[in-house]
Amino acid sequence: MPSSRLILAFLPLATSLHAADPTPPPALPEMTVEGKADSLIGLAPSASKGQTSAAELATRPFLRRGELLEVVPGMTVTQHAGGGKANQYFLRGINLDHGTDFAISIDGLPVNLRTHAHGQGYADLNIVIPELVDSIDYRKGPYFADLGDLSAAGAARFQLTDSLPSGIASVSLGEYGWYRGLLADSISLTTPSNPSAPSSTLTYGLEFNAYDGPWILPENARRWNGLLRWVSSDATDRFALTAMGYDGRWTSSDQIPQRAINQNLVNRFGNLDPSNGGTSSRYSLLADWSRQTDDRGQWHADAFLSRYDLQLFSNFTYFLDDPINGDQFEQSESRWLAGASLRREWLFPFASASSDSSLTAGIDSRADWIDDIGLYKTSARQRLSTTRRDDVTESSAGLFVNADLHFSDWFRLQPGLRADAFLFRTSGPVAANAGSDSAALVSPKLSAIFGPWHQTESYLNAGWGFHSNDARGVLTTIDPVSGSSVLPVDPLVRIFGAELGIRSEALTNWVHSASLWYLHSDSELVYIGDAGTNEAGPSSRRYGLELASYWRPSPALMLDSEFTVSHAAFSDGSDVPNNVPLTWNGGITVGHGDGFFASLRARAFSRRPLEESGRVKSRASLLLNARAGFRRKSWELAVDCLNLLGRNDNDIEYFYDSRLASEPAPVSDRHIHPTEPRMFRVSLTKTW
Repeated sequence: MPSSRLILAFLPLATSLHAADPTPPPALPEMTVEGKADSLIGLAPSASKGQTSAAELATRPFLRRGELLEVVPGMTVTQHAGGGKANQYFLRGINLDHGTDFAISIDGLPVNLRTHAHGQGYADLNIVIPELVDSIDYRKGPYFADLGDLSAAGAARFQLTDSLPSGIASVSLGEYGWYRGLLADSISLTTPSNPSAPSSTLTYGLEFNAYDGPWILPENARRWNGLLRWVSSDATDRFALTAMGYDGRWTSSDQIPQRAINQNLVNRFGNLDPSNGGTSSRYSLLADWSRQTDDRGQWHADAFLSRYDLQLFSNFTYFLDDPINGDQFEQSESRWLAGASLRREWLFPFASASSDSSLTAGIDSRADWIDDIGLYKTSARQRLSTTRRDDVTESSAGLFVNADLHFSDWFRLQPGLRADAFLFRTSGPVAANAGSDSAALVSPKLSAIFGPWHQTESYLNAGWGFHSNDARGVLTTIDPVSGSSVLPVDPLVRIFGAELGIRSEALTNWVHSASLWYLHSDSELVYIGDAGTNEAGPSSRRYGLELASYWRPSPALMLDSEFTVSHAAFSDGSDVPNNVPLTWNGGITVGHGDGFFASLRARAFSRRPLEESGRVKSRASLLLNARAGFRRKSWELAVDCLNLLGRNDNDIEYFYDSRLASEPAPVSDRHIHPTEPRMFRVSLTKTW
């Protein structure tokens, strides 16, 4: 069945399922934009901690799934390849690549994949259905004892909805072959005749998405997402069991050299290797349990089991290494990952404060079993030779304790301590690169909160965090390409961070926050997944300023502005490539309940250094997206305009050596992936 017919079938299917229901369909829920403008005075441990709600997410026009993370102030989300690949993330002067140093989770399921075929901490958010996200909670910095690996820059936790307010059937059509269909609903399983029985709800969601994009070679991206979630709760206990699935395939127009565009060898939306692209899938089972205890404390436990597969074909240098067959390579893997966590919270009176203090202790664990994680030289997706192939087992466990001590009504102290241990084991055809290793470290944390005075709080945070390195790099002693000796990477890289911040809600319906922050990363070696070997890197330091303001004068109006400044340098004073010095995100949202609604959002980031000397810089970028529509009772019609100004900016830029087929020698050049042009998408939504 053609994909467009399949998507259009979702809407009549949903309405027919409920045609026999004699009750009139409910109106769409009122979209009061909550989240960032909500009060966190007395609750937040830092000025950069925040949250956003499903209502706020629903007002935002998104080009791609990963842009959900742009609710985090200062987070920039881009793409340098096909839409089925994880996005490129930038935050606090760090090129996070595809997720390193920013931990993302969904109800306890880690999205980041360590020892990944393409890059450490790879975080693919294509597994999320946005309409089934209830909230996103974000924190920045290594100050939180419950956060471990890959969280030095921060973390975001996606909380799935326990129950949708109404069923949803939605169809979206747009330019460049955009189709999307969604069917989702929550079904009450509670027994009406037994009011004392636990409430029980079953939620399901099914999504299909197709997109060709503006590329000369159609992206031919196809994605299926599914979710089934059962939640049961009573006065003291809550239990959720969730099954999630994602399957995608795509053709990729990777970054291309600027000189090829200038010489009219290729269009900005063209490619130099039409066989790039890939397939990816992830299927997960999640369990989440919590219990309120008699002493007003709480138990919480969660567990997950996940299966992940990837086959990715890329060519970034064209004919640099192989003038005959080209430089395309394949990165692939198949893995199982499983883990669990348990924590206990106690509440108790302390000192002279009128509110209770708390103590939280917990343990978490994770294991990854990775089969045939490989790097292969290919041509037109056909393997020519094996650069490296391994089987990897990586396991870890962490213990943490954190206190929230209220010394008075104006002073809180939050000391924390975390201990982590890792075990790395690899096996493969090269005996010198196989074996096992272990590592452990302890990470102290401390936060002090002063106030509130006149609805204003001040924060001082400091702590040590870390990220693990790729297990292959930890155990590599022989370069798989040259055969020369190399130094293994450090298993765990320690990172220190500090932050001074303020949050004020002194003005009615207005939330302001500001923070000065600092990060220092120890000298490290990193494993380069695209080359199969290690690369040395000196220590680095970063510091910056973040300003955020949210104004909600009425339920029908919300304005926000987020501005960040950052500086990143290696210990020798040279620039850290791809750190973004200036970013700004802002927007206005209008509308409430039935009638007209609209949202206008802007994202800007400055020029950034592309190499250590700072002489070569990227272009700046400004992106304006808009959404407008009309809502009446149980129907909603919306139009999204993405890249409203039609700017010819670049989504990503790199500077490195490459070689075209016609060139006798390598050339150092910018390599760009363009921002997608102005496009329109129309969506029709029915609720019941």
